[in-house]
Order: sequence, then C-alpha cells, then structure tokens
Amino acid sequence: MKIKVSNVNTPNWKEITVKSSVPAELEKLSEIARNIWWSWNYEATELFRSLDPILWKEAGQNPVLFLEHMNFEKLEALSKDKVVLKRMNDVYAKFRDYMDVKPDKQRPSVAYFSMEYGLNHVLKIYSGGLGVLAGDYLKEASDSNVDLCAVGFLYRYGYFTQTLAIDGQQIANYEAQNFGTLPLERVLDANNQPLVVDVPYIDYIVHAYVWKVNVGRISLYLLDTDNEMNSEFDRSITHQLYGGDWENRLKQEILLGIGGILTLKALGIKKDIYHCNEGHAALINVQRLCDYVAEGLSFDQAIELVRASSLYTVHTPVPAGHDYFDEGLFAKYMSAYPARMGISWDDLMDLGRNNPGDKGERFCMSVFACNASQEVNGVSWLHGKVSQEMFASIWKGYFPEESHVGYVTNGVHFPTWSAREWKQLYAKYFDENFLYDQSNPKIWEAIYSVPDEEIWNTRMTMKNKLVDYIRRQFSETWLKNQGDPSRIVSLMDKINPNALLIGFGRRFATYKRAHLLFTDLDRLAKIVNNPDRPVQFLFTGKAHPHDGAGQGLIKMIIEISRRPEFLGKIMFLENYDMQLARRLVTGVDIWLNTPTRPLEASGTSGEKALMNGVLNFSVLDGWWLEGYRENAGWMLTEKRTYQNQEHQDQLDAATLYSVLETQILPLYYDKNEDGYSEEWVKYIKNSIAQIAPHYTMKRQLDDYYEKFYTKLAKRFQALNANGYEKAKELAAWKEEVAEKWDSIEIVSSEKTEELLQQSLESGKDYTTTYVIDEKGLNDAIGIELVTIHTNAEGKEHVYSVEPFDVIKKEGNLYTFQVKHSLSNAGSFKIAFRMYPKNKDLPHRQDFCYVRWFD
Repeated sequence: MKIKVSNVNTPNWKEITVKSSVPAELEKLSEIARNIWWSWNYEATELFRSLDPILWKEAGQNPVLFLEHMNFEKLEALSKDKVVLKRMNDVYAKFRDYMDVKPDKQRPSVAYFSMEYGLNHVLKIYSGGLGVLAGDYLKEASDSNVDLCAVGFLYRYGYFTQTLAIDGQQIANYEAQNFGTLPLERVLDANNQPLVVDVPYIDYIVHAYVWKVNVGRISLYLLDTDNEMNSEFDRSITHQLYGGDWENRLKQEILLGIGGILTLKALGIKKDIYHCNEGHAALINVQRLCDYVAEGLSFDQAIELVRASSLYTVHTPVPAGHDYFDEGLFAKYMSAYPARMGISWDDLMDLGRNNPGDKGERFCMSVFACNASQEVNGVSWLHGKVSQEMFASIWKGYFPEESHVGYVTNGVHFPTWSAREWKQLYAKYFDENFLYDQSNPKIWEAIYSVPDEEIWNTRMTMKNKLVDYIRRQFSETWLKNQGDPSRIVSLMDKINPNALLIGFGRRFATYKRAHLLFTDLDRLAKIVNNPDRPVQFLFTGKAHPHDGAGQGLIKMIIEISRRPEFLGKIMFLENYDMQLARRLVTGVDIWLNTPTRPLEASGTSGEKALMNGVLNFSVLDGWWLEGYRENAGWMLTEKRTYQNQEHQDQLDAATLYSVLETQILPLYYDKNEDGYSEEWVKYIKNSIAQIAPHYTMKRQLDDYYEKFYTKLAKRFQALNANGYEKAKELAAWKEEVAEKWDSIEIVSSEKTEELLQQSLESGKDYTTTYVIDEKGLNDAIGIELVTIHTNAEGKEHVYSVEPFDVIKKEGNLYTFQVKHSLSNAGSFKIAFRMYPKNKDLPHRQDFCYVRWFD
C-alpha cells in the first residue's frame, strides 16, 4: 500500500462559550457586567477600572471581556480584599435598588423596533445617529421605569471600523464580534435550549437565534442568523449593518419586521403600542395583520386594530432616503403574504405606493408604514413640517399643513452623555430630584448660582482630558497613516488645551457640508494662525463605504490638515464611534454643525455637547432651530439667499468666518485677571439653563407618551374591547361608505352672484347651500369650503377651512350651509370638499376619501 503524503479532513468547527471562573465572592461583578446599566453609571465603570486599569484598557472597557481575561490568581486575591468587596457591594446595592423597581403599569406598554442601537462602543450594533438615539431611548425607558421591550439585530460584523491610508483614503474594516465576550445572553426555550425563531422566506425557513441585552430594566432582543442551520446566503443577513445589495436589505427588513413579531410571540410578549423607529421595521404590521386574520377577522377589521396600535417615526427628510423595492424582488419574498392577509397581491403593493394602481411604482417601506400606522412623526418641529410635505401625496385631497403627521424633537440621555465632572457639579448645586425631573427648567436655573471660576475650571479639566486622550490614542495611528515621525511629534506638541477647540463630528454625507470651513483657505489660515487667539479644529466621521463623495471630503480635509499652515491647527480623528464622540462632546469649546437646510432632520450631537457646557454654532436646522437662544450660542440663518447651492455655500462660509472673527474669538479671549472669560461663562450658563432642559431624552420619552402612546392605547382598547366589537363596527361603516361613495349625489346648490362671478369683497358675508343625497349613509358626510392662497415662494397654502352646518334633513337628503367671508383682499382660490365623518376616526387621513366640487 502506498502511503499518502497527508490525510486530513476538514474540521466542523462549532462555537462554544467558556465563561471565566469568577469566585463566588465576586459574582456580583459578573451580574453588573451583563447589564448595560454600567455604561451610564460611572460608579460601576470606575469600580471595574480600579481593579486593573491596564487590563481594563486592553479589554476595551468591556467588563465581560475584562473579567474573562483576568487571571484566576488576581480574581482570588480581589475576592479577599475587603476594600474591593465593600466598593463592589455599594455599587451592587445601587444596582439592585434600581433593578428591583417594578414597571409603571399606569403608562401604556411599548414594543420598539429599530435596525440599530447605540448603547455603548463595546456592542457594535449601530452606525450613527439613528442607533444612538434608539440606544438612548431604551436607557431612558429604563430610567423612567416604563414597560417597554425592543427588537433588533446582533450583527456579526456590525458597522465598519475606520482606518485611513497614507493618502487620506478611508479604509473600511469589518471585524467579527465574539458574542461570548459581549454584555448579552442567549435566550433559551422551555427545554433550556437556545431559542430559535423560524422566519418564512419564499419556500424555505430562515432560523434565527435570539439574544438579550439587559439595558437596565429593559430587555432588548437581538436576532442572529449567523448559524449552521442557515445557508451561507442567509447567514449573512445579520452580518453587516446596511451592508450588501437591495436583496439583502429586503431580507433584513423581513427578519426585523416579520421575524421581530414572531420573536415576541415566541416569548409570549404582547404590548399596547408597536413603534417603528424608521421604515426598516415596517413589515411588523404585515405579520400582525396575518395574526389577526388568522383569528377570523377580515383584513378591513384587522387593519383597524393594527393601525390603532402603531406609531411610525421617520428620520429621513427626503424621499430618496427611503427604502424602495422593485415589485419583482418584493414578490420573490412576499408573494405568499397577501393570501394570509385576506387581500390580493395588488392590494399589498398599493399599500406601499404613493399612487395606488401605478404598476411602475416600487414598494416603499415608508409609505407602507404610513398606511399601516395611525400616527406618524418627524424628529423635530421643522422635520415634522418637512415630513408633512414629503408624505402629502399619500393622502391626496389634503394639504401638507392639514396632515396628522406630528413631531417629537429628539433628545439625549443625560446620564450617558454628561461627563462625570459635570454630573458631580450638577449634583452639588441642583435639586436632589434632578435626575428624576430633568426636563424642569427651574432646576437647571441653579447653574446661575455656580461660581464662574468653577464652570471654567470644569471646562478646562475636560479639555485637558480630551487632549490627553488624543495624544494617547492617535499617536500610533497617525504614525501609520502620515509616515513622518517628526511630523507626528510636532503635531502632538501643537495640540493646545488653551486654544479655542472647535469640534465637528458626524457622518460624512455631502449635505452635512464638512467642506464649508475650507471654502476660503487664505482666510481660514489667518484665523487659525493668530498667535494671540489660537483656535484648533477637530474633525471626525465616517463616510458610507459606497459614498464616494463623502470619502472624498474626508480625503480633502486630511490633505488640507497636512499643509504647513494648518498642521496641528486642523486634525482629523479616525474611527468615530461612541467612545470618541463622548470625548469630543465633553472636551471641545464649540460644537460646529453646518448642514444644508432643511436636511438635518434633528441632529443630537450638539445636544450632547450642551449638557457639558459646550456651546453650539450651527445652521438653524433640526433641533437648533428650536433650541437657539441669543447669548447662548451662535447660528447661521435657515433662510436661503441663493437657489444656487454653491453660491449659498460661499455666503454661509463667509458668515461662518465673520462670526468666528468678530464674535466668538473676541468673547473667548476676553479674559479677566483670573485667567478666564466672564462673558464666555455667561454664555455657558445661559446655554445650560435655557436650552439643556428641553433636549433631554426624559423630555423626548414623555413627549411620546403625551402626544402618541397614551391616545393610541386608549383608542386601541376601545376598538379591541368585547371581541373587537368597535373595530368590526368601524370597518363595516368604512366598507359601506366606500361602496356608496361614488353614488353620493349633489342634488342642488345655491351660491351668491358674487361667488358665481368669482369676485368677492373682503369683510362681507356670503352664504352657500348644498343639498346632498347621502344614499342611506345617515349623516356620514361632511362638507367644507377650502380657501387657499399662493405665498411669496409660489407655494399654495391653506388660508381657511370653513365647515358647513347641516340645517335640514329629509330622508337621505341633507341640506348643508355655510356663511363665509375673507378678511383680506387679494387673489385666492376656493373649492368645496366632501369627506366622510365619524366620531371614531382618529383623523381625516385614516379614511382618506375626498371629493372636490365647485
């Protein structure tokens, strides 16, 4: 027999989790480490750091990994250290006092769905603002003790880690997460085996493991398809955040929506309200409709219940930012669902179209979310208005300003984003109930009683910490991508905590206008090289790997920063994540934001900064349009001077330079004999007292309850009662109105001669009368006179809406009459609008039947 050179088969590797052997005396540390609560309670993170500062840094400030990497001898020694044990017990007592409070059952319960969650840099399941907002929301839900759970994905690779090539080109690195070393746990079934959720795809099943992140008192359930039960094509569904092609995106959204509801069903969880954070999760309502229809309801009855318990929050200010799917691709995965919903394929497609019946129009997740949700909201006052315009074509017959689309301005989780030093200062001077009443402006006014020098010293402490962090973290990476060691030494020496530090950190999309500062390099060079008033700019941010223009901006800034006149004055810090963000928003003096108006839906980085005595200088867009106060920050106007964007950019850049030269720098460097600027401190105090209380996540969560959750829950309970009696009744009424709508007849009308001649006098009353045959609908019709005018920008807006009164009824004949007048002279347009009316409708757009006549 001839012996082969080798005989080796391929191993079938299986992932196993090995937990460290933590002594019983230190088990409390493990319990704390497995709950993200530690990330917003500095006593906990300080406890872990104190046990081994070097290992804490090596473990990336991940307490789970930290404990697993600590050798047994060290753990044994700590378990016998009375000082360590007392400190651990003190932190644990605070943790248990917090955790043992039962949820507030007086407020409606909520299931929250989002594609990403930014809880801490350790858990890479976020990319940017949308995720950080969702993470902050869960933390505040925990702090406010509401009954909420959340669903998302456990990404194997998450969003990319950014490095920079020597030429400044962004490099996207995808690094696999080891789930066993993260602050989460597998969800087990009744047999103590990993829970598997089976999600239907075409003619096969995708199997998802379920993991749970404990976010204080809140459970976040994460789906994971990267397992051996799935094909290689489906394992990758949860590999990357916003990765892959449109087919993979659809597969992700099916998993989040349909799989998300199936997960809650498997866990036996039912909530009052189902909240979609962006359109990615819109398909939750497909599965919910299927479930109601499976109970024996018709589609029309089921949609009443689903809508009444659904809220859709949109974060995108332009139609192009929403997800659209070609009918062929959508049908490939969703063709089996219409039969389960009790409708046709065309019916389902039309629910995702602005123009039902238009076969050329793709299925839009956001349109479907609007049609399947009673309530829709934007994320700032301005974005609410933009969203009314953006979605106006869904509810034809009504003008944008008549839309039910509302808003809740985003906020930030104060305990997460406020530095320990500022928390201690607030605790020293503010009311003891401050953390439980963060939105109370009266409490924040106590900042005026804090000595100016203490404010200034706190700011200098944070600036020095930022500078130290930059020197520690970036010297090695800068050596790799800048090459010349002497240049790096020079760069480190030039970072000056006594200079005015201005930060700019965000996603590098072109509308964010990171380039604006560099419009006039000669003028910028004079500003940054003034020896009497030094100023330094810190830039950071990632561009999407497919966004060539955004990557080009990063490259341009790096090239400019290496020019001799800007060396050490303009710096780009790579790999923007939550850890770096926290350093910047606590350490710089000014947070700069220069988006193209009105494309900043909200923005929250500036809100994080203001919690730390950092002043904002921003375009009046998003939250800053509401937040700006004189003598508490600076603004670039929201008003356009030029339609040409390049000309507008040049004007905005000139204004930016001017404000820096004539207002900001003179104010900062107007220092007294004690070495600080009293006027600058006044701005800080004004910013904290007058702006900060309105932009906490506590206020945002309370707004959601006040504006949406509570009224949704009340209406849903009414529809749901007595075997869905009211839902069935309302569905039957809508079906009858829809059937008879086209046959409703205008029998007669009486109008004044002036109205017929289309010439009215201002201030004079006119009477119009209509007799309508409602065809047996029994007072189900309303009529109103709508007057519109054209504004200076050429847009038509509602001037007035005057409802008709029913003054007579004879059988099916209803006589409607209105007395109306116009108080202003000018050019107007008028028309008469008929609509269905029912006291059980939440708003007109819920049953958007409209007939115009003259």
